[in-house]
Amino acid sequence: MASKNTTCLPPMKATSEGVFQGNNPLHYALPLVILQICLVLVLTRVLAYLLKPLRQPRVIAEIIGGVLLGPSALGRNTDYLHAVFPARSLPVLDTLANLGLLFFLFLVGLELDLKSLRRTGKKALAIAVAGISLPFILGTGVSFILRGTIAKGVSQGPFIVFMGVAMSITAFPVLARILAELKLLTTDVGKMAMSAAAVNDVAAWVLLALAVALSGTGRSPLVALWVFLSGSAFIVLCSFAVPPIFKWMSQRCPDGEPVDELYVCATLGMVLAAGFVTDTIGIHALFGAFVVGVLIPKEGAFAGALVEKVEDLVSGLFLPLYFVSSGLKTNVASIKGLQSWGLLVLVIFTACFGKIAGTVGVTMLCKVPFSEALALGLLMNTKGLVELIVLNIGKDRGVLNDQTFAILVLMALVTTFITTPSVVAVYKPAKAPAKSEYKHRTVYRKGSSTSPFRMFFTFHGIRNLPTMINLIEASRGTGKKETLTVHAMHLMELTERSSAILMVHKARKNGLPFWRKDPNADSDQMVVAFETFQQLSKVTIRPTTAISAISSMHEDICNGAESKKAAMIILPFHKHQRLDGLLETTRAEYRHVNRKVLEHAPCSVSILVDRGLGGSSHVSASNVDSLITVLFFGGHDDHEALAYGARMAEHPGINLVVVRFILDGNVKSGSVSVEIDEPGTIEARSMDDDVIEEFKEKLMKDGTNKYIERVVRDAYEAIEIIREHSRCNMILVGRMPEGELVASMRRKSECPEMGPVGNLLISGKIMTTASVLVVQQYHTQLSMHSLASLKEDETTDQGDLSSSDNHEGNSKYYKPCKRLVLYFHDILYNGKNAANATSAIVGAPQWGNLTNLADQSHFGDVVVMDDPITLDNNLHSPPVGRAQGLYLYDVKTVWTAWFAFSFILNTTDYHGNFHLIGVNPSSQKTRDLSVVGGTGDFFMHRGIATLSVDSVEGEVYFRLRVDIKFYECW
Repeated sequence: MASKNTTCLPPMKATSEGVFQGNNPLHYALPLVILQICLVLVLTRVLAYLLKPLRQPRVIAEIIGGVLLGPSALGRNTDYLHAVFPARSLPVLDTLANLGLLFFLFLVGLELDLKSLRRTGKKALAIAVAGISLPFILGTGVSFILRGTIAKGVSQGPFIVFMGVAMSITAFPVLARILAELKLLTTDVGKMAMSAAAVNDVAAWVLLALAVALSGTGRSPLVALWVFLSGSAFIVLCSFAVPPIFKWMSQRCPDGEPVDELYVCATLGMVLAAGFVTDTIGIHALFGAFVVGVLIPKEGAFAGALVEKVEDLVSGLFLPLYFVSSGLKTNVASIKGLQSWGLLVLVIFTACFGKIAGTVGVTMLCKVPFSEALALGLLMNTKGLVELIVLNIGKDRGVLNDQTFAILVLMALVTTFITTPSVVAVYKPAKAPAKSEYKHRTVYRKGSSTSPFRMFFTFHGIRNLPTMINLIEASRGTGKKETLTVHAMHLMELTERSSAILMVHKARKNGLPFWRKDPNADSDQMVVAFETFQQLSKVTIRPTTAISAISSMHEDICNGAESKKAAMIILPFHKHQRLDGLLETTRAEYRHVNRKVLEHAPCSVSILVDRGLGGSSHVSASNVDSLITVLFFGGHDDHEALAYGARMAEHPGINLVVVRFILDGNVKSGSVSVEIDEPGTIEARSMDDDVIEEFKEKLMKDGTNKYIERVVRDAYEAIEIIREHSRCNMILVGRMPEGELVASMRRKSECPEMGPVGNLLISGKIMTTASVLVVQQYHTQLSMHSLASLKEDETTDQGDLSSSDNHEGNSKYYKPCKRLVLYFHDILYNGKNAANATSAIVGAPQWGNLTNLADQSHFGDVVVMDDPITLDNNLHSPPVGRAQGLYLYDVKTVWTAWFAFSFILNTTDYHGNFHLIGVNPSSQKTRDLSVVGGTGDFFMHRGIATLSVDSVEGEVYFRLRVDIKFYECW
């Protein structure tokens, strides 16, 4: 009877003919697997985003996502389970998942450096052995309890080994990311954890191979022995055959050149072939892929190219399917009753106790402090993907039943989840005690100094190197009094990509000099560049690598600068120069990093806008011929910029020009009204004078350096002078100069953190090929204006910073966000002045005419104008724009008019137009007209224009003063 009711479903076809042909896409393999992949990606990414504040690795989100999609949660709805994950689709899903897993383990093996394992110290080796032995022994004990309760009938030998392996595993890739996230990679705890975890990882694979060999279903006990011996022979054969082949390939892939596609395809084919061989032997296809990855030489560009080409597709698309495949086998509901939940607690406790106790015990014997030993034990308790692989193999081989499998999956999830918060709670890495006091936090130092001069350069990649090395060359001074030490930090973003492990290996060499112990070692382009420069100059360069998320990268920079006692941090600007000379955003996130460093730096900070200082290659000391310009307005930041420029001027190949701007005291407010209190006190000006005098005394003796004072009436004249002196190799400016003159320049803030002068130099208003260095001097507490500039959003228009705290929303201000004072001159055509007339009557009543007006009130006359606009009340001053439109005399008894015209500006500060509309009653002293924005710098602006008659000459000429205040700026 049973056989009659049993129906065998036909295999799924690959593709459907579409719903219009009556086909259900979910009954066909390809559309169904596409839906499954999309569902997995969306759910795991959402969970990863939600868990990010808890600083959990993405593997946690993927494990939880797989469990939620399975019978433990959503799968409890049988309609959903049969529709989205029907039994017929599971072979296809499992095949794709295992194929992705196969290549992922190839990448893990590719990033496991056997040479580093050979160099593992005795301490790390002892920790690794203890971290494996005690959990394995305790896991063996727990296996007997489980066999007597919920795992009756399973084969004893394989079950003991699988339980021991499951308890003793440490997930090396997950641990690497946790250490990087907690910034423990370069600490003693981090180094020991990584070394011990690498040994643990290799040992776990050996034990797993043994477990798989023992779990075979062959009747003869010799089968397990044959499997083990065949696997060992495969490893030995690969150890001799694989490295020479890949070394030959690597030699034909030079750095900087694309890797031949043939070599990539041959490698991937060899990975699949190795997987086929190990699967045929009876171990698992994953072992073959892992062994090939481990044996590929890590030197040269070949290994990196393989990672780059394979990892995104594998880890981003196919690997999450494995977690779903595992989740579909996990049924938390199978854990029923008090006994089962008690066993879950027992398994979790045993796993944690074994790892932590074994690690802490041996670590304490090595005379490591208890807090570090406990943190190390918690870190070694990290589980992850390898744990799931062990459990799934055990489930597929029939060693683990549903209930045991679910308990062990939850154990892996809990132990990994608690790692980060536990380590944060028990371990706070103590800062190394300073050997000497951190005295010199600025470049500017009163008097002479013979102490070492330390600079902290940061860079994101090779693009930053040429200008950075040329700037180091310019900064080394004469080399007589001070020695320059440069700490160069390579900023690398920590991602969820598997190649993050490669970055971990780089971090192990933090702060070490460029010593080549192995002549055949990997010759990284950046290392070669620094090493070559160090040999040619008297500068000591120490390389450092910072691996962290963008959100916390500034902490690495600030901590690194403080530990090295740097006098100045050099940051790359978040934009780079395009071929047409304009600046283009490299990554907007780097701007966030720069702002945070400016706010929290332990020393002075400079932001380098790279326009090719010295060209695209290093300029040797004898060939340096550069002109450096310092723009000096006053204030502490300008003092620091001048001090740095003075140091550069000590180089024999550098000429320095210092341009000091002084506001003419006889000129009252001009084109811009400033409502802001600046610290332009007598004391501040006296300090500026002292700094200038000190500079003159030191560097004005040989005649190669110049000091120029320019007295200006307003910001417009200052900008013209800046344009005059922009033809140089580099311009140094203070980030937040002080004084009324600079305050009047705070207008358009594309990048407020660059300051008013820095923004001017990076905008298109001053076309220059000079690199720009924007300098901020260290202070224990930044000024209000400095902090405000770090909080503003990009492309925010503002007339003065004092209004930034008095606004609604993003752009509505109680105080004007922008203010202009302009004059326009109207010369009416009277029949005799055609040469200089700027307006004419184009419409008049019948009793009037178009030249000499008949009526005193001009009622009915329509005048069209094209009047010049000036910054002052002088008709003969250079016009900065035109007032174009018309006005209509609209009252019989009073001389008044209705205006409708546009101001079209083309000044050094503003480009664009805006429109004035309203009544202009001439009898009133001042009149307000509505102002509506038009184009350019006045897009979507609104405000009020206050008009007042400044001069009238008969009926031919009048001049209006227009005080424009914008209250909405976009």
